Amino acid sequence: MPARHLLGHSWTAFLGRRTARLVLSLGVVLTASFAMVRLIPGDPVRAALGVDAAPGLVAARRHQLGLDEPFPSQYRRYLDGLVHGDLGTSLVTGTPVAELVRTRLPATLAIAGLAFLVTLAVALPFGLLAAVRTRNGRHPRTELAFTAVTAALAGVPDFVLAAGLTVLLAVGLNLLPVAGAAGAASFVLPVLALSVAPTAVLMRIVRVEALKVLNEDYMRTARGKRLSCARRYLRHAAPNMATAALTVAGSLLPAMIAGTVLVEKVFAWPGIGSAMAQSVAAQDYPVVQAMVLILGTTVLLAGLLVDLLLAVLDPRSAIRES
Repeated sequence: MPARHLLGHSWTAFLGRRTARLVLSLGVVLTASFAMVRLIPGDPVRAALGVDAAPGLVAARRHQLGLDEPFPSQYRRYLDGLVHGDLGTSLVTGTPVAELVRTRLPATLAIAGLAFLVTLAVALPFGLLAAVRTRNGRHPRTELAFTAVTAALAGVPDFVLAAGLTVLLAVGLNLLPVAGAAGAASFVLPVLALSVAPTAVLMRIVRVEALKVLNEDYMRTARGKRLSCARRYLRHAAPNMATAALTVAGSLLPAMIAGTVLVEKVFAWPGIGSAMAQSVAAQDYPVVQAMVLILGTTVLLAGLLVDLLLAVLDPRSAIRES
């Protein structure tokens, strides 16, 4: 078989596998988002109407919402609504959940996307710089400081870092807004809270991968030809460690998206995460299951995009999987 046909077949098989995996994963997320909220103790209708609501009123509302039906019947009704673009209606506010998603999803994607870009922009060059400075055992104090600082930052939970940044930069120094989304300055604290730990993790991985690349024969040849540092590191070293770095970055992305739930709560950010936290406390079934579904779908789509990017950067990986 010609190489061109083999490559085309490999790409078709690769895309088919990734699409099938995405559909299967979406089915799991869909079922889990529907089932998990029904495991929350308590009666959502009673919580929405108040503890003093008449039993007849509670029963009528449960019947109206279909919550008195068997689980399979509720699930079929939920799937039918999704097919028609209906995510349900909030039990607390009466607002269509689709409208809530439309207004809040951009805010969540904004801070998660910016945090991911900041992570890449900081971790890739500084991880490479750390490898260049500490390769072959040079500058042991720099290596010790690098490993100690990145290990400490990588272990700090998002919400702890968010609270600390608020106390230091917003309350103590009064440099940034404490909460809310009012201008570009309000993005700084949420993005920092989401990106610091992933950046530290990725920097450590980039340094390890860069140390391997710097000891390859082609790098020694580049040094022997007296190529400039910029050409050696940016043209020869960086592309050869990009695949490993993006693989790790892609694995960090789901945690960053999930971390928006607590970070948005701390900073009163008007995104999906804060809405989900409020809805869990209020036992608002439709909102919680829609937010879990949206966040889960976002994670899966982001993972698919990373897989496609890696396949483009290294087509041999797609061929080998075939």
